[in-house]
Amino acid sequence: MTRKPIPKQVKKPQIETKEKLTLWVTLMVSTTLCISVLAMVVSFMLGLWAKEVDNAEIFKMISPAFSTLIGGMIGFLSGIKLMQNDDKSKTCKD
Repeated sequence: MTRKPIPKQVKKPQIETKEKLTLWVTLMVSTTLCISVLAMVVSFMLGLWAKEVDNAEIFKMISPAFSTLIGGMIGFLSGIKLMQNDDKSKTCKD
């Protein structure tokens, strides 16, 4: 009978603090964006079926805020991603 060698445990690479922070900030921004978009969509839907509210007025008030929120959050997330790629390319060159 032959004995099988005991497999060595492979250590997982430690995530750097900056990468961990970037991940958490990205997750928080994404969660905030999802909650905000859901809240705005619900307010759109409630405004559409409310008889005492003029639909045109609801869209006039919420549309600029909706566009600003979406644009700002997506810009922030893409900026984080670009900075992360920039850091990786600098370390590869060294």
